[in-house]
Amino acid sequence: MPPQDDIPIDWLLATDPALRWQVERDVLGAPPAVWQATRARVPVEGFGARLLALQDPDGQWAGGAYFPGGGDGDGGADGGADGGGDAAAEDGQPWTATTWSLNALREWGVDAANLDGTAALLDAHCRWEYDGLPYWGGEVDVCINASTLANGAWLGADVSGLAQWFVDHRLPDGGWNCAWVEGAARSSFHSTLNAVRGLLAYEVATGGSDAVRAARHAGEEYLLERRLLYRLTTGDVVGPWATRLVHPPRWVYSVLHSADHVRAAALHDAVAPDRRLGDAVDLLRARRRPDGTWVQEGRHPGRVWFEVDVPPGEPSPWLTFLATRVLTWWDPVHPPG
Repeated sequence: MPPQDDIPIDWLLATDPALRWQVERDVLGAPPAVWQATRARVPVEGFGARLLALQDPDGQWAGGAYFPGGGDGDGGADGGADGGGDAAAEDGQPWTATTWSLNALREWGVDAANLDGTAALLDAHCRWEYDGLPYWGGEVDVCINASTLANGAWLGADVSGLAQWFVDHRLPDGGWNCAWVEGAARSSFHSTLNAVRGLLAYEVATGGSDAVRAARHAGEEYLLERRLLYRLTTGDVVGPWATRLVHPPRWVYSVLHSADHVRAAALHDAVAPDRRLGDAVDLLRARRRPDGTWVQEGRHPGRVWFEVDVPPGEPSPWLTFLATRVLTWWDPVHPPG
């Protein structure tokens, strides 16, 4: 890991509780009593409290499942096999609806007890923009279903059928593609990362099953076989989006968020860091500035409730934390140099 003196700890700790508790746990190795006390602040102050206050009486945010009510927004989540742009529409996809709000609250560490009754409310009132399907049953898009699987497991909804959906819809090369409904037969980096993140969250919350675990491992192998970066056919970097460091990542693939998932999965499975991450780790290390920070390299356009990270070009606390967390896990087993 980076020498402790090279990590801007005070700067990272002077952030919203949604980030601070994770710094305390994953970078500083603080005792559980310390980071749990900080985590308990998330729903009552800062980002977490602000977003919880924006929930509609019917359990939704912005009156819609994936898009705000009234059909604001267009396009799907994925850019197709190994492809993808930065947004579903020229001005950006709005990020205010229910699924994106739940994703944020879950990833910030809000305890599900703070959303007591939300699962039932969404079951009663929330329907997908695609064919009006019931919320917790998911729809046809891999990335949407991955978020729904993770959020449902967190909130205590029965999403076991959706977990099986991922087992049934995995492609022969090991991963997933949101464009399977159009006949895509090759997996997508975007879809596969979202899928394995959702499956891991489901396993952590529920214990999962052998079939779900095998599907997750196959998806992770798809990414690792490509060293998180490269097309298997040509060896070229899969796309410029893969190496661009942006937070929040939304549905778009990035090597940082992929490496961070592999870290979380390895810790869950109690296995050592896979050497095939070496190129990805080298890329992350090369982006680290002399002051120990990583810079926000973009922003996925679209309306938000409020910004949670810095504008492009500025040192990003979230990216710095995530990259430092990866190196903290990687370096003791595979020291640099």
